[in-house]
Amino acid sequence: MSLWLTRIVPDRRSREARRDGTNAIDLHHRLMSLFPDDIADSTARQDLGVLFRTETASDGGHRILLQSSLPPDLDRLPAGYGPGTTKSLALLLDAVRPGLAVRYRIAANPIRKPGRTTRELYNLSAVVPLRGAAADDWWTRQAETAGLRITALHSTPLDAARGTRRSDQRHIRHDRVQFDGTAVITDTEALRARLTGGIGKGKAYGCGLLSLAPHRGDQ
Repeated sequence: MSLWLTRIVPDRRSREARRDGTNAIDLHHRLMSLFPDDIADSTARQDLGVLFRTETASDGGHRILLQSSLPPDLDRLPAGYGPGTTKSLALLLDAVRPGLAVRYRIAANPIRKPGRTTRELYNLSAVVPLRGAAADDWWTRQAETAGLRITALHSTPLDAARGTRRSDQRHIRHDRVQFDGTAVITDTEALRARLTGGIGKGKAYGCGLLSLAPHRGDQ
């Protein structure tokens, strides 16, 4: 299994970078354009293991973290878009083992889908975004199935990932919460599967990328 992590720092002077920063669909297409053209459009993201997350930088700008099974071709970015660097995650994958304490970060789309009876009774939509303690409980359950036992958790609401598809003007929205904290690995295979496949919904639009690093503090 091969994984690569790319950091792109968009230049706020770039019109293309500013546009991508406000439209999750445009950003998705931009990142997919960094990979070979001969992969079927309908399965390209899954085939390439593409996941990404945007984060606020210390100078008030933002950065893009892109994970993929192939290194992207950063020369495909428009001139002036911003610098990028790519590194292998092989050492991280090799270090994954039961009992290892790690720090984690994920921007996810915590939701629940009520049954028809519940929706009608409480006038709910088909997809209900979760917040606060309900979102924390969602992440704790997801982490357990991903082979992680949570030991510390801090959650931060983020702006929703939004965009409009140019082909049919369909709007998308994925509410996001960032979860940070520490955990202990309990299941290596489950964790590797979630590291490469992502967690939750909205993976094409900046949700679901789980980042790990060894944790040296108290477990």
